[in-house]
Amino acid sequence: MAKLLVVDDEMKIRTVVREYAEFEGFSVEEASDGMEAVEKVRTDPDGYDCIVMDIMMPKLDGYSACKEIKKIKNIPVIMLSARGEEYDKLFGFEVGIDDYVVKPFSPKELMARIKAVMNRASVSSSEPSDTITYKGLSISFSAREVTIDGKRVQMTPKEYDLLFYLVKNMNIALSREKLLEEVWGFDFYGDDRTVDTHIKMLRNSLGEYRNLIVTLRGMGYKFEKI
Repeated sequence: MAKLLVVDDEMKIRTVVREYAEFEGFSVEEASDGMEAVEKVRTDPDGYDCIVMDIMMPKLDGYSACKEIKKIKNIPVIMLSARGEEYDKLFGFEVGIDDYVVKPFSPKELMARIKAVMNRASVSSSEPSDTITYKGLSISFSAREVTIDGKRVQMTPKEYDLLFYLVKNMNIALSREKLLEEVWGFDFYGDDRTVDTHIKMLRNSLGEYRNLIVTLRGMGYKFEKI
């Protein structure tokens, strides 16, 4: 049985998510603030399959809690927020969230998003051991690791997802719409700037190998060995 952690300082929100999640067959635990969520992740022996977490909470906000949780274990995190501005969504993806849902939300849609991020996480963890190297750049799919000249490159989870998808489709032209659909997944409410922002972040992370990601003017991007 998949295990879900619901983190929100509003009991009403936690109760709604719990009821729908349990109806869908999930085992559910709750936390009322970010500090409690981090501690639950740190001490739970079985681990969680997904975390649904509010942003504005006492003691420790959702963004900060997400960063701490990702240091412990790479658990999919869906952020809940009353703020729907693009800046808030992009900042969330930069700190490592996997999806962003604006309040008030449809519980049925939230359940669909939970299943989608869990499915992507499952596919990623079951990928065969594969490593692609180019000069000093090494990309390991199974280890979910990128190194340059033997030094590990620190990236956000979404940067890894985007890079791996580009590399697996090497030399194939990929539109921004295709990247949004495949990398961000179920019904992502973003636009082309979301992709462009993450491409910029990814290029910065790749440093001297930034030019392996080629811009296709008016369309999208592709990964191409020079």
